[in-house]
Amino acid sequence: MSPFAPVDQQLADLLRGAQDVISEPELRKRLEKAAQTGKPLRVKLGIDPSSPDIHLGHTVVLRRLRAFQDHGHQAVLIIGDYTAMVGDPSGRNKTRPQLSIEQVEHNALTYIAQAAKVLDMERTEVVRNGEWFHTMEFLDVLKLSARSTVSQMLERDDFNKRFDAEQPISLHEFLYPLMQGWDSVMLKADVELGGTDQLFNLLMGRRLQEQEGMQPQVCITSPIIPGLDGEQKMSKSLGNAIGVKDEPADMFGKVMSIPDRLMRPWYTLLTREPLARIDSLLDEKQTHPRDAKLRLAGLIVADMHGAEASEAARQAFLSVFSKGGLPDDMPEFELALDGSVAAFALVKDAHKVSGAEARRLLKQGGVKLVQPDTHDEFSVDDEKAVFTAADLQGRVLKVGKRHFYRLKLK
Repeated sequence: MSPFAPVDQQLADLLRGAQDVISEPELRKRLEKAAQTGKPLRVKLGIDPSSPDIHLGHTVVLRRLRAFQDHGHQAVLIIGDYTAMVGDPSGRNKTRPQLSIEQVEHNALTYIAQAAKVLDMERTEVVRNGEWFHTMEFLDVLKLSARSTVSQMLERDDFNKRFDAEQPISLHEFLYPLMQGWDSVMLKADVELGGTDQLFNLLMGRRLQEQEGMQPQVCITSPIIPGLDGEQKMSKSLGNAIGVKDEPADMFGKVMSIPDRLMRPWYTLLTREPLARIDSLLDEKQTHPRDAKLRLAGLIVADMHGAEASEAARQAFLSVFSKGGLPDDMPEFELALDGSVAAFALVKDAHKVSGAEARRLLKQGGVKLVQPDTHDEFSVDDEKAVFTAADLQGRVLKVGKRHFYRLKLK
């Protein structure tokens, strides 16, 4: 008896929300062969530890890898310690800064710990591509470079745009797709996963495997999910991301702040909710949008922090935002007041942001002083406003929708 589920059932789970599949008939054949032989597919996902933290956008491909894992296939997580030092040019309009070996290794350890929130690490093969690139001699690099032409590289959209705009393209950036493709050769990957911006690199893996006389890997890409603003891709640098290490209450509140139109892609790509159930949740005749978003937030927080933490975050959210309450565990901000303090300085120091960001929050009406016993709120939108001890004593500073600071005068 085959240890694998029926192929149609596997395909439905493994390709949920996928953008590109090259190709589905090939994947079907490989799944059928796995069922006949009992040998699982080797499914590769490469991550470059270019920064120490990952956000929910990164978990989209991790979840797809987990789906393969749950169907009995071998998950191979490749830590691109050498590719990270080159820098992935995908979606870039300029060359990435190069990282040191020490920076990459530090980031790699945090990546693995955070990936464990999605993957079963006991069943995950973790490999660093430095294992083979470290031993390459210069002649080997030349031979690898000879496997592609400049014109083929310029077929890549981001390279082509930079070339047409006369923006610099460093020679080492052309090596990146070849290095990622060579990873697939070394790992004998049956399937490679990535975001839509990785398609060129994934196809390079197919090309190099064919050149080596191997059966080319199946390539599956996942959409790049929009961030909290609903417009741009989720990115920490854009300030629209939810980190996998965010506290449960903060994570819950951030999910509740997304535009309603994001719920379908987020439900599809960030949860395992059955698709038919998603349809009913997003049908306003059956489910109020607020209730649908509460469930979405609960599922995401539960995946990252557990069911108990998710329920606590839900109750805290309902208490604060639905009933006009204040959180019980507000951080306390002490300030020594000699006369008065400017509004922007108070926000800057309490919320730990730059002066420019503090002024922006004030101008947008995102700052309030709250009287705890009555929950009365006083909006502060004048960056030049000043407060005395009488104004602040016993008050709570509210910044945005989710951040509260109990003010304490020294």
